[in-house]
Amino acid sequence: MFSKILIANRGEIAVRIIRACKEMGISTVAVYSEADKEALHVQLADDSYCIGPASAAESYLNESRIIEAALLSGAQAIHPGYGFLSENAHFARECENNGVVFIGPSAAVMEKLSNKAGVKQIAQEAGLSTIPGTAALTSVEEALEKAEEIGYPVMLKACEGGGGRGIRQINDKESLLREYPLASSESEAAFGDGSLYLEKFIYPARHIEVQILADEDGNVVALGERDCSLQYHHQKLIEETPSPGVDPEQREVLLAACIKAVKKMEYVGVGTLEFLRDTEGNFWFMEMNVRLQVEHCVTEMLTRKDLVKWQIRTAAGVPLSFQQEELPFAGTAIECRINAASPGTLQILHVPGGPFVRFDTCLVQGLEVSPYYDSLLGKLIVYAGTREEALRKMKAALCELIIGGINTNIEDQLRLISDERFMTGDYDLRMTESR
Repeated sequence: MFSKILIANRGEIAVRIIRACKEMGISTVAVYSEADKEALHVQLADDSYCIGPASAAESYLNESRIIEAALLSGAQAIHPGYGFLSENAHFARECENNGVVFIGPSAAVMEKLSNKAGVKQIAQEAGLSTIPGTAALTSVEEALEKAEEIGYPVMLKACEGGGGRGIRQINDKESLLREYPLASSESEAAFGDGSLYLEKFIYPARHIEVQILADEDGNVVALGERDCSLQYHHQKLIEETPSPGVDPEQREVLLAACIKAVKKMEYVGVGTLEFLRDTEGNFWFMEMNVRLQVEHCVTEMLTRKDLVKWQIRTAAGVPLSFQQEELPFAGTAIECRINAASPGTLQILHVPGGPFVRFDTCLVQGLEVSPYYDSLLGKLIVYAGTREEALRKMKAALCELIIGGINTNIEDQLRLISDERFMTGDYDLRMTESR
């Protein structure tokens, strides 16, 4: 097991990883930009290094500075969190070249899975239906040609994307010409890679994703599915597990196929297979995220498995200590993402409590919300034995949560949770399209 880990991230996920390491007896190293010098993750870590100015491109995406900090600190491994360099095969390769373990899949596996056509072939061999689409595009001219072949509307997506960045719905040639350079620039700024690909637009649909965990011995478990259909501009707002739109028979078939696919990939660590479920109940595989998801917390609440700790263990070669049939899937867990609507300074913070209520955050009184990074302030998660009880618990928790001095989306989340369509579980991606 590692004795020291560097966390190549910021915000609530950096805090989350540091807490897991402390519980495991592992020393931690934080990296931070000049804008984050007073951040909570810097204060909680055992050691810290400034890696550049506020711009993410000059700090949290600066591979050489991060690896230099790892080597100077004596860290044996780097945990990338999510976003930034978490799905960057070049960074994983540089970690390996410098004798530092990248906590995630190997560079070779990441490179294989970055090939969209290759991933879809593996998914098809495992019995999954895949959305018609392309590999990485080389130019807008190729995009125009492929879009005509697939048929409008299509989705334009970042190859290294996540968090809704670099994604556009394209309805015609004119919008593709307009949006292609914008999506590429957005992806380049967020992930250091501006490459894009196209896929057929399936609509209406629910966004369903399956959480998996795999070790070096070839053992794979699927920790259930999450419903992520409540989104705004492709940014997820609310997630829940299990999905009210997936019945037990569908779940059993879906999880088994995902396990089969992951074994074919020779994957190690945590990962997520993402699907669109159409109105006829068909699941269409979109992609695999080779990192920890923002919404991993709802899966943890449902299954009682700490995914961050298991991510670290599997990277260290520790085999899984449980099997698929041992996983508990009873009850419901729901997560609301709490976002800042604008920069500001935190003056008051009151966090709700009670059994099975969790708030993952980096907020401390006096914190200045920076305009340089993602607007996520924290994630409010609840669990209960029934979905009805979980909804009541979430409403109570949202009403109790106070974040003074910063404009947030708490009231918006309360309205969504109270919407009849969400209350009944009869919702899909259309529910928030008019917001």
